[in-house]
Amino acid sequence: MTDHTVKKIPASIPHSIWPADALRRAEKEAADSLGITLYELMCRAGDAAFSVAHEAYPRATHWLILCGHGNNGGDGYVVARLAAAAGINVTLLALESDKPLPEEASEARDAWLNAGGVIHAADIVWPEGIDLIVDGLLGTGLKQAPRDKVATLIDHANAHPAPVIALDIPSGLVAQTGATPGAVIHAAATITFIALNPGLLTGKARDVVGNLHHHALGLDSWLAAQETGIARFDASQLARWLPPRRPTSHKGDHGKLVIIGGDRGTAGAIRMTGEAALRAGAGLVRVLTRIENIPPIITARPELMVHELTPQSLEESLAWADVVAIGPGLGQQEWGKKALQKVENCRKPMLWDADALNLLAINPDKRHNRILTPHPGEAARLLNCSVAEIESDRLLSAQRLVKRYGGVAVLKGAGTIVACESGALGIIDAGNAGMASGGMGDVLSGIISALLAQKLTPYDAAIAGCVAHGAAADRLAAQYGTRGMLATDLFDTLRRVVNPDVIDVEND
Repeated sequence: MTDHTVKKIPASIPHSIWPADALRRAEKEAADSLGITLYELMCRAGDAAFSVAHEAYPRATHWLILCGHGNNGGDGYVVARLAAAAGINVTLLALESDKPLPEEASEARDAWLNAGGVIHAADIVWPEGIDLIVDGLLGTGLKQAPRDKVATLIDHANAHPAPVIALDIPSGLVAQTGATPGAVIHAAATITFIALNPGLLTGKARDVVGNLHHHALGLDSWLAAQETGIARFDASQLARWLPPRRPTSHKGDHGKLVIIGGDRGTAGAIRMTGEAALRAGAGLVRVLTRIENIPPIITARPELMVHELTPQSLEESLAWADVVAIGPGLGQQEWGKKALQKVENCRKPMLWDADALNLLAINPDKRHNRILTPHPGEAARLLNCSVAEIESDRLLSAQRLVKRYGGVAVLKGAGTIVACESGALGIIDAGNAGMASGGMGDVLSGIISALLAQKLTPYDAAIAGCVAHGAAADRLAAQYGTRGMLATDLFDTLRRVVNPDVIDVEND
């Protein structure tokens, strides 16, 4: 019986991200900085991949290596040679091509053959007993759907019971965007080399990358000296935005926030936004909503100051507040439209979400003091395109939102993208599938608005808010799993993650 036991290996992932094309161009410069050849760099990559695979699956005794006709295949040849030298039974399949292999991949192939290795045609019948598959078919240069012969191998690998380890990136995943235009490897683990590409963290990445590993191949100091323009953000960085409070601080020090929304039937949305803001540390939170929503909201969360939304209360609240959030449950009727028309000229920091975004799509304008938090459907309306276009290049979509509307754009989803007018671009590496439930966006709006009220810059508030939101959900998922997670479940774990200075105490 095949044993697919996997040993969990702690993975250290860098916080810098490289555009895929830039990293491919930089590999020669990086190798030169160490005084080594590209082939030697390839050998380092193969060695790192072999170590990860062998440590993760120590009982796998028959490896199938799939090699493409490029440097990704070259990495596969190195892995095959090392595995065979370690006494592992290796079957290697290689794609044929009319074009010659790249020089370093050709050296790796020759080294495999000189070590007694055999290269099988890609269309052979796979032998029995395979308990690990190594994907070296396609690398980071892919921009379109894999061709038929490659797609057939990908489908065969996905259908096989053995786990797959992908070299650099799962074949079929676009390195820059995370899009999957055709067949794609569903890896149990991916080991990427030198630096991260965006497509490993956003788009469809989480469906196919598996456990992500990284190896800099000795280029750490060279990488540290480079500017990439894209950053990865996770829970380990929360302390940089959320230091301990001064013992003498008072509620006025932590911001006055007004939240506007909750038309008939949507009291829950505005209540969740308000409570999330309190749990994220806002000093004072005022909610303006329909009069009939006031009793249930106050009953559920008496710390919120809840008032009927009228022209007078809105004008007074805009003067009182440090930060304004509008949109959760706002609706698109006259009630919501009139409120937004009053708010849109406010010069204080603002967050617009939900129906505020839908109304903005109808009457676009550009503001520099505003955070927009669209999901892909709202982003498609804002950019007058399809959801598929948004998802085909999430980084570009976020940048387009900022160019058209100004301020900061938060494009929500698995691998949320945050972009701002300065050109800064971040990918959020936190959160899980349990967040695919109603109300999560309302909670996020409250968190970001609260951090904005606590004097974070709009970009930092958006980044830190998204990380805290995802980290709170990750704590829940670790305890209970993802199915059945509710937006309001996040409130207890959120309070924990926005206090990163507090040491965890394990309960018996």
